[in-house]
Amino acid sequence: MFIDPERLEDRLHEEFDGSRGEARVVVRQAVDLADSSQYEAHVGAPLTTDVILEELADAPSGTPADRWNWWIGSLELAYGEYERFGIRQYRK
Repeated sequence: MFIDPERLEDRLHEEFDGSRGEARVVVRQAVDLADSSQYEAHVGAPLTTDVILEELADAPSGTPADRWNWWIGSLELAYGEYERFGIRQYRK
């Protein structure tokens, strides 16, 4: 696996000012996306912790879930079939 869930959770929490619970939700979606191999098939490169952090850093300001949904929305527009990896609702 190219995603280190613990490292990703820590970095999401530290860099994007989200709660631990919210960061865990994003990590679960990221692992599901990586396991699907969909990103790698479309982009031609594996989904890694560093790729996710770079992409979320480019997103408009917001929590980790906000940034994740922005990126997933971009992938949906570009390739389709990414909506299922979005975070529909995060309850604090």
